[in-house]
Amino acid sequence: MTLQFLGRAPITALCLLIVLVSISLAEDWPQWRGPARDGVWEATAGILEQLPEGQLPLTWEVELGAGYCGPTVASGRVFVMDRITADGQQSERVLCFDSATGKEIWRLEYEAPYTISYTAGPRASVTIDGDRAYAVGAMGHFHCLDTATGEVKWKRDLQNEYDIDMPIWGIAASPLIYGELVIQQVAGKPNACIVAFDKSTGREVWRSLNERAGYSSPIVIKQAGQDVLVCWTGESLSGLDPLTGSVYWQHEMLPSRMPIGIGTPVLSGNQVFVSSFYDGSLMVRLSDDTLESRQVWRAVGPDEMKTESLHAMIGTCIVRDGYVFGFDSYGQFRCLDAATGERLWENLEAVPQARWATVHMVTQGDRVWMFNERGELLITRLSPTGLKILSRAKLIEPTTLQLNQRKGVCWSHPAFAEKSVFARNDNRLVRASLASH
Repeated sequence: MTLQFLGRAPITALCLLIVLVSISLAEDWPQWRGPARDGVWEATAGILEQLPEGQLPLTWEVELGAGYCGPTVASGRVFVMDRITADGQQSERVLCFDSATGKEIWRLEYEAPYTISYTAGPRASVTIDGDRAYAVGAMGHFHCLDTATGEVKWKRDLQNEYDIDMPIWGIAASPLIYGELVIQQVAGKPNACIVAFDKSTGREVWRSLNERAGYSSPIVIKQAGQDVLVCWTGESLSGLDPLTGSVYWQHEMLPSRMPIGIGTPVLSGNQVFVSSFYDGSLMVRLSDDTLESRQVWRAVGPDEMKTESLHAMIGTCIVRDGYVFGFDSYGQFRCLDAATGERLWENLEAVPQARWATVHMVTQGDRVWMFNERGELLITRLSPTGLKILSRAKLIEPTTLQLNQRKGVCWSHPAFAEKSVFARNDNRLVRASLASH
């Protein structure tokens, strides 16, 4: 919009533009775990109170290849990645669909032979920043694309350029935009576990941490009036200067068997929480006045079946009002006292018990939406006294390429945008309306 005239009209037009942009951003899900990367869906009006029984009606569905990558939604487009292995192919794809109709707009396909375990497909969600999409594949193929056309603006081969000590399950962290940078957990050498690139050119700006990588996506928080990049690698929970990579604070969290941290670090007030399948949970308190931190508690059970407190696997936990809510190693939903790590209750209703049983949680006001690995969507409320399931419906069926057990799983994080939920399995991507009518 060009405003070349004076007086009251341009001010009105500018205000309208700001309102429209704000509404658009509020309706989008442009990166991993939503607009603020915190698993919060900001929609406050026009969302149904109760799910229908049985199958949730679908607005559209489209064919898709396999992959763990959760969809993202921005400016009327849906972005997702998959893997194609038919007819001798070993390629990854970045796909863009019209969010209203499911019609494919563009695709980028490139060769990507896998040397990792669990070969269903890419892990990381595509990050959208204005007219650019940032996509990283499981083997470290990193692309910056034009969101309208799919044109490649720049690309990096992280595995070859950074001598990656490839994690057993590949590169899984989603790219994070910070100002003019795009920050990625790379697993590179030397001192390149975390790397920041110029988001316009792909040029390396800084590298940090001589550690093995994990699978967790970094976040940016405020501490002592400054931005802090919080990274959970395969060996530590660290707070870095997002402009330089310098370490502000660090808590060693060495793996007992292998790096396996997957969930995103969770900020609640001045506390940061992480939890892993083999190595239990860590709660850290941040100083309000200085860029320092201290451990509040650490709880680790004898093994992944005899767990203390919480041993989470794939899903990210919720920490609020002095309590931690999360799914343990075999799908047990637990509430902890955030001050001590003491378990207050356990519930087995959200997902059938099984090793690595997974539920993704998204907060919307006083409700929590859950998407479990059986492809069910649940509306719930959480409290220190228990879990209340308000309603549940089938969204999409489990498929077996991600995990060929218990008749398959749905392990990809859904997107909540445009008063709808967008979800995928190993053969299709769907949209279902959650609007009240």
